[in-house]
Amino acid sequence: MEKIASYKPLWSLPVIVAALGYFVDIYDLLLFGIVRVPSLQGLGFAPDEITHVGTLIVNWQMGGLLLGGILWGILGDKKGRLSVLFGSIILYSLANIMCGFLPYFPNDKENLTNAYIALRFIAGIGLAGELGAGITLVSEILPKELRALGTSIVAGIGLSGAVVANLTVKLIHPSDWNIAYFIGGGMGIGLLLLRIGVLESGIFNETKKTHVSRGNFFMFFTNWDRFWRYLRCIGIGLPTWFCIGILAMFGNVFGEALGIKGGISPGDAIMWGYIGISAGDIFSGLLSHWLQSRRKSILWMMAFTLISVVWILSGTIHTAGMYYFMCCWFGFGTGYWAMFVTIGAEQFGTNIRSTAATTIPNMVRGTVILMTIGFESLMGSGLTTLVSAGIVGLICFAIGIYSTWSIAETHGRDLDFVEVDSYKDEGLIDQ
Repeated sequence: MEKIASYKPLWSLPVIVAALGYFVDIYDLLLFGIVRVPSLQGLGFAPDEITHVGTLIVNWQMGGLLLGGILWGILGDKKGRLSVLFGSIILYSLANIMCGFLPYFPNDKENLTNAYIALRFIAGIGLAGELGAGITLVSEILPKELRALGTSIVAGIGLSGAVVANLTVKLIHPSDWNIAYFIGGGMGIGLLLLRIGVLESGIFNETKKTHVSRGNFFMFFTNWDRFWRYLRCIGIGLPTWFCIGILAMFGNVFGEALGIKGGISPGDAIMWGYIGISAGDIFSGLLSHWLQSRRKSILWMMAFTLISVVWILSGTIHTAGMYYFMCCWFGFGTGYWAMFVTIGAEQFGTNIRSTAATTIPNMVRGTVILMTIGFESLMGSGLTTLVSAGIVGLICFAIGIYSTWSIAETHGRDLDFVEVDSYKDEGLIDQ
């Protein structure tokens, strides 16, 4: 009975609310990728315009994530984790509701493009705050022995939002794509009611009583060791978004390159990828808990992922079913996303922890812009689709493996510490 009681904090209100918040976050984050074609068709764009306009909107949304990651991270350390959880969901929920009204805007392509870009940029800013603040709050309120399990529950439940987003779009008529935006915005507004009873992190409240600098983003750049830790935290996440941002989102391109009859639907590829990620995030938490190591669990997950990536790029897959199976495979392998964000939170002191945990995953998301530019440039230089993806993937996995192998282990670390310029002398991190 004692063992069962010790796991009760995993089902506390902050964990549940963080999980549901991330669920809505992922639903809204990937919704444009799923309704990209039907929404732009419905707004009157020709087939040859959809790719260009769609890429513009995606890049602006990712730019919003980069900017929002910095803004919400700083706010989370200055004003509190809950301020971010409330503010971010209000912003992206309202932006998504406004996306639902796009069919009623004046039928001018230039104005519609600008409006769509602006709304997805605003949504991107809002979406940037949810995961980092949630993981930071859960990490600080749970006993250190349960942090891996708690953050995995948040991610496991949250990442299933991608599956629900794809199924929602499938259930509605393509011409009614805007209903999916209304549903996402409505879920966000409803979630605000659950958050009323959530309390702020006690560790953060104690830090507020001190005079230490909080939410100073530039602290990551004023000390080489701290900066190097920050870069390696970002590096750990690169393979995850190579798999989703290239292999899944460009599934139609790979379907053509592999000669798959009927092609590959990017929406379905994303859905199967996130089914795997949702299960993988729960498994990675259990694996980390069993191995008593964040680093070992992530390295094993990366190795498992690499098998599926090599299999896809070998050119031996010729059916849609097998490609979707591979998406589920690499999804499960990249299901260390919550573990990666948790490492980012655990590497840094309370006074910049929210800034770290919020900016790091959004920096990784922002690298999708570089990945897509590199991928398209390599194909434009005459290389095949598979070779181009292989080069980008090799870089991402090499950086990811090195970053994980070289960073300090944080399993079981006490998080009640702060970052100061003389942190090495204070013994604030593991040497």
